[in-house]
Amino acid sequence: MARIAYVNGQYLPIDAPAIQIEDRGFQFADGVYEVWLVRDGVFLDHPGHLARLKRSLGELRIELPMSDAALDVALRETLRRNRLGDALVYLQVTRGVARRDHAFPAKPVRPSIVITVRPAPRAPVAARAETGIAVITQDDIRWKRCDIKSISLLPNVLAKQAAREAGAFEAWLVNTAGEVTEGSSSNAWIVTGEGALVTRPAGNDILNGITRQRIIRIARAQGLRFEERAFTVEEALGAREAFISSATSMVMPVVSIDGRPVANGAPGSLAGALRESYEAGEEA
Repeated sequence: MARIAYVNGQYLPIDAPAIQIEDRGFQFADGVYEVWLVRDGVFLDHPGHLARLKRSLGELRIELPMSDAALDVALRETLRRNRLGDALVYLQVTRGVARRDHAFPAKPVRPSIVITVRPAPRAPVAARAETGIAVITQDDIRWKRCDIKSISLLPNVLAKQAAREAGAFEAWLVNTAGEVTEGSSSNAWIVTGEGALVTRPAGNDILNGITRQRIIRIARAQGLRFEERAFTVEEALGAREAFISSATSMVMPVVSIDGRPVANGAPGSLAGALRESYEAGEEA
């Protein structure tokens, strides 16, 4: 079956020529995006993703080109036309089409919006969680507004490619203080020897993941010891457990960092329990 995309009010084959050359997303990466995990036709954490989309757009002074209700219809209709129950739904909004100039268009233009859908089968993710993943570390060379879910992701792309070439699943980005900020496409977590769940505080240097926020709510509801603070690579290597979180991976155990094992080199029990709680829809 041919994949169908939503492009500025039309439902088109995904390979149809649809984006204009002078779209500022293409020229300047002047736009934002969101990704929803869909299970059995349900958009997980939908309110959180919508709120973050609006925040990112606001930071770039881009207007969402439709109402919440109309956007919801477009998201669900694109999913329906692709006939998928388990999927990833990608939404991108750019400032729109204008003559190439670094400054915003003098006369406002209508933002461009694209929605695509691809299959997200459960089995490969579940199998990966059973064995855990390897991560490598890379210098964090990104800009200073990582809290905006911008489509400008070249440093993330380079980090992810370095991970792939090293035979790892993810790259953890490390700042000049030796602290892990986050992964190239995920948030980073550890469990200390004392059993405290630790992740970096939300700020301009990380994306405040919607899955991250959900895990925090679950942890608090379960009375887990939880700390939002920075941690170093060395602390992670000495941790009881480590894992990543994202819409695509949910909760994914990390079993090695730069080729060195975390604890006994096997997925940890807390990561597994949090994953089960997330999949069960639990939170405060």
